Amino acid sequence: MSKNILLFLLLAVSALTAQKTTSDQLAQFDFQKLQARLEIRPEQQEVLGSVHFTFAILEQADTLKIDGRKMEFSEVLLNGEKARFYTDDTGIYVLSTFAPSVSNELDLKYTAHPESAMYFINWQDKTPEAAREVWTQGQGKYTSNWLPSFDELREKLEFDITYIFPKSYQLIANGLLKSRSENDSLITWQYDMEKPMSSYLVGMAAAQFDSLTENAASGVPLKMYFRKPEAGKAEATYRYSKEIFDFFEKEIGVPFPWQNYKQLPVVNFLYGGMENTGTTIFAESLMTDSIGFNDQNYVNVNAHELAHQWFGDLVTEHSGKHHWLNEGFATYYALLAEKEIFGEDYYYWKLYQTAEQLKEASDSGKGQAVLRTGNNSLTYYQKGAWVLHMLREQVGDATFREGIKNYLNHYSFQNPTTEQFLTEMELVSGQDLEQFKKDWLEQSAFKASQALESLKRSEFIQQYLQVAGLREFPLEDKKELLREALDFPVNDYTGQEAVHQLQGENSQVAYDLYEKALESGNLYVRQAVAQTMENIPQTFKKQFEGLLDDDSYITKEISFFKLWSQFPESRAAYFKKLKEVEGFYNKNVRMLWLTLNLVTPDYEPGKNADYYQELAGYAQKWQPIEIQQNAFSYLYQISAFNDASLESVILGTGNPNSGFRNYCRQLLQELLKSQEYRERLEALAEGMDAKAVSYLQSKLSP
Repeated sequence: MSKNILLFLLLAVSALTAQKTTSDQLAQFDFQKLQARLEIRPEQQEVLGSVHFTFAILEQADTLKIDGRKMEFSEVLLNGEKARFYTDDTGIYVLSTFAPSVSNELDLKYTAHPESAMYFINWQDKTPEAAREVWTQGQGKYTSNWLPSFDELREKLEFDITYIFPKSYQLIANGLLKSRSENDSLITWQYDMEKPMSSYLVGMAAAQFDSLTENAASGVPLKMYFRKPEAGKAEATYRYSKEIFDFFEKEIGVPFPWQNYKQLPVVNFLYGGMENTGTTIFAESLMTDSIGFNDQNYVNVNAHELAHQWFGDLVTEHSGKHHWLNEGFATYYALLAEKEIFGEDYYYWKLYQTAEQLKEASDSGKGQAVLRTGNNSLTYYQKGAWVLHMLREQVGDATFREGIKNYLNHYSFQNPTTEQFLTEMELVSGQDLEQFKKDWLEQSAFKASQALESLKRSEFIQQYLQVAGLREFPLEDKKELLREALDFPVNDYTGQEAVHQLQGENSQVAYDLYEKALESGNLYVRQAVAQTMENIPQTFKKQFEGLLDDDSYITKEISFFKLWSQFPESRAAYFKKLKEVEGFYNKNVRMLWLTLNLVTPDYEPGKNADYYQELAGYAQKWQPIEIQQNAFSYLYQISAFNDASLESVILGTGNPNSGFRNYCRQLLQELLKSQEYRERLEALAEGMDAKAVSYLQSKLSP
């Protein structure tokens, strides 16, 4: 037999062994603990680590796999002895005669250059204002990019990790900080977990954090972090954190299962938030001041990720088919928390909105059964929440709470199925839930008629539907009913609906109703006026100008633009009034102010260069992606990209954040339609890294 054929056969056997260990390993091995010491070198985008596993052998086996993507392993010890092993791009395979036994140890030394799951923000940029951070996002099965672990979420073990990181940064991770020591340039952070969890829930973040601390009613420490430049937003951002925590412990009936709870905002995060065990990481763009809080805030994400500490972290879905056990539960309990904070009308309004989305998907043939692998988020999150809302109505509040408590206690640190959850509900309710399962979990269509009957339990929803039902009627026929909807105290949602039905109307009747809406004093009804009134009559100018004073950055932005457009003689007054207003995290009001200033030739012409530099500066590659994207949109509108801004667009086409990446790719395609921009982009690409310009080159190729 030739050497080449022998090599081929050996590789084939190795591949079969890998497949076998992936499917059988849970039955063969029981991993109990991981102890690691990791040096994170952010400027090199590198992790140097040593990992110690303790485990039991349950069945005879010849191969053990640890997931570790594209890692270099330099030392492998099995029970203190050098072990035979081989590696591929997915991990390391340890070869031995594994016999059933209780106490076994595996030691690995490795080097990793994570391509995902651990992100190094701005470490190559020397701009003093740039936020330099490292954070992880292991959702699904990605932690193995930086830590040898297990992509299989059913493998749960205790993680005790010591991190070494450069000085002047706070490093926050799962568990209790047992010790902190430093030398000339590095700090060592030792974190300890007491209970097991899935590998995808391991998380850390390092940044120049400051923090607030509170204690829950049960005594659990709550630590809320923020970067120093965002300190003014900390109070509003975390305003209801303790209240949500206390509500969940009472509502769920099971104590918070971890040692402490921390929340960390990071720059350029991939999603809204991630429920790492005891350590939620979320997008810094959700941080807000008290004015911004009125329009968009962190409350829902805050509650959603905290709910996951029970539903997803303590009890984890068995597989993707049962993903709603994580996401549907977290969505539902977040909605309950918001109900506690914002009231019952808010709760039913959110249910109504998602019911409309689910009905639309169902009616168009795009409905999905909840019990299915590969669903979209609307199904797992929103339809999953509707399942629990309807189940609670069917079995009753007290029974529902008892069933949830039993489910969590019975399956703590396990991976149950939907059937096991329903069994717990059947036991406490005495009901056969088979038909419920077929209707709400196995049927792709959304049970819209049942949902509507549930919604109609709310008097507010009944009133809202009556007003919404007037949309197709002429204004003259419905004016009295719209006027009644705007009677004080006006409901947020019914009032907005009444105003939105005035869009496109220019009669005196419409202006009388607009005036009543403004006089209501309701922030959101007034915002609806700003959104819907297209032509502002001179007689209405003063009242419309009052919207600039509202505590809403959305209202300020919309009304500013409309007033600037329609009353050029008053532009100087509008510029003066909003000069110091930044707006949301993405600086929506400030960037509009700068752009309108640049296209108003008779206002402060001597400052145009400074204002342009400020606007273009927001597009620099080190800026948070939400700020970059907003700057790109304005620079595109006034056709004013400089080379630094164009470079940022090019780099954005490869950004890990899919929303920002797709935006940059679409923008790049639009810019390439201009011969001038095309030539400038080609010139810039010549001096950039080949990987960074790969998307651009694909569009330049004939």
